[in-house]
Amino acid sequence: MGLHVLPITGLDEVRPGDDLAELVANALGPTVAGAPELADGDVVVVTQKIVSKAEGRVVPVDHADPAAKTALVEREAVRVLRRRGDLLITETPQGFICANAGVDLSNMADGTAALLPVDSDRSARRLRAGLRRRLGVEVGVIISDTFGRTWRRGVTDVAIGCAGVAAVVDLRGTTDAAGRELIATEVCVADELASAAELVMGKDRNVPVAVVRGVSAEWLRPGSVADEIIRPPAEDLFR
Repeated sequence: MGLHVLPITGLDEVRPGDDLAELVANALGPTVAGAPELADGDVVVVTQKIVSKAEGRVVPVDHADPAAKTALVEREAVRVLRRRGDLLITETPQGFICANAGVDLSNMADGTAALLPVDSDRSARRLRAGLRRRLGVEVGVIISDTFGRTWRRGVTDVAIGCAGVAAVVDLRGTTDAAGRELIATEVCVADELASAAELVMGKDRNVPVAVVRGVSAEWLRPGSVADEIIRPPAEDLFR
């Protein structure tokens, strides 16, 4: 069957206090002619930006003042790992290691910045429940954000929260195509789905929501980025 990734266009501008599930539902078929209709087993991927806006995680900052941005980043970080000019590699309260504590000025009104959701897994659970109430469907939800990767150029979208879909699929104890037992293979399917969705959302298309269809039913279970993906310090060779 394969995977199908469907962009959801025409979403209304998101503002603090908005009901994100209602906005997403209103952008889908049959409400909007030609738009996809959600079905059981779909995975809805939404960008961190619109989640942060709906949850009021928007703060004032002077885009032309590097010192003001740095101060905001330091306030949002629990520690700074590296500095290079105005770039800081930080650890956030959520446990993410990322640039500038996730503080985001792109696609924001001048003089404002978006902060990471306080608990993206909770945000995903809330959106999933809202879509279930409005549309009567059982879907997975992933909150995605753009991260760089250590020792690799370029950025990609990853999952910072999920609900109703596995974050990691553990293949240890199963066998590969040659019949050999897999000893260490754990697949971060939430990141893979977030990255696939980004291919139709992009950074300049104003498409903050996508639907991934055809996901294995075995992946559709309670999931958590915080519990499954964030590596505990005791397992981290670089701390």
